[in-house]
Amino acid sequence: MTSTEPKTRITILEVNNIGKSYGAVNALAGISTVVNAGQVTCVLGDNGAGKSTFIKILAGAHTPSEGQLLLDGEPVTFSSPRAALDRGIATVYQDLAVVPLMPVWRNFFLGSELTRGSGPFRRLDVKEMKRITLTELLNMGIDLRDVDQPIGTLSGGERQCVAIARAVYFGARVLILDEPTAALGVKQSGVVLRYIARARDRGLGVVFITHNPHHAFPVGDRFLLLNRGESIGDFEKSKITLGELTSLMAGGAELDSLTHELERELGADSPLVKELEAENQQAE
Repeated sequence: MTSTEPKTRITILEVNNIGKSYGAVNALAGISTVVNAGQVTCVLGDNGAGKSTFIKILAGAHTPSEGQLLLDGEPVTFSSPRAALDRGIATVYQDLAVVPLMPVWRNFFLGSELTRGSGPFRRLDVKEMKRITLTELLNMGIDLRDVDQPIGTLSGGERQCVAIARAVYFGARVLILDEPTAALGVKQSGVVLRYIARARDRGLGVVFITHNPHHAFPVGDRFLLLNRGESIGDFEKSKITLGELTSLMAGGAELDSLTHELERELGADSPLVKELEAENQQAE
C-alpha cells in the first residue's frame, strides 16, 4: 500500500508554525508540515495531543492565533469550513454526517442534490444521482449491490469509504480524515486503509488523523507527531521506522520509567511488568 515517491512533489498545502490559543491556554504551538499531491500526511498523537484543533484549523472551523497556511504557495485564511471546501479542502469527521435511514445515493448528494427542469417543474434528477453514485463508488473499488439501500445498513468501513468517494467526486484536492479507523475492527480498518491508498493514488493530498501508528505506517508518506499541542517530529517515511514511530508515540522513556517502578513494587516476575517489557522491546 505504500506509494512510490514522485521525482517532483507538488505541495498543495503548507503549514508554517501554526499555533492556537484560547485565552491563556495554548492548544497548539509551532506546528509545521506539508501536504503533497499524491501523498498521505499522517498526524499522530494521543488524546489531548492537539489533533482535533489542528484539523479544525485546516478545515476552516478555527482560525490560527499565529503562523500561516499556504495553499498552492499563496497565504490563505479560511473564514469557515465552506470557504475551505470551496478551495478544495474536504474533511470527513468520525460521525460522517450521514442520515442512516436515507439511501446511499441520497447521502452521497446530501446538500448538493442534482435537479432537472426549471420553475415549478424543477425536480430531483434521481436517475442521474443514482448513476453517478454507483460509478464513483466503483471507481474507488466499492461494489455495492444497491445504492437504494439505507446507508445505515453498511458496515462502518463501507460508510467511511462512501464519504471518501463523495469528497473525491465533489472536487477535493486535500482530503482530511478524522480518526477513520478508530471505531473499526481489524478487517474494516484494512478496508478503509485500502481506500485511503486509492485516494492518494488518484492524486489527492490526504491528511490522515490517527492515534495508531500501525494504521498510519502502511499508507503514510509523512508523519507529524503531536504531544500536548507541540510537534515532537515531522518525518518523511524514509527517515523513520515503524518501531521508532511507535516508540515516539508511546513515550519510550516514560514506558521505561513505568516498567522500572512497577518492577520495584510488583517484582520482575509480574505479568504486567513482563507485558510492558515486551512492549518496550517491540518499540525499539
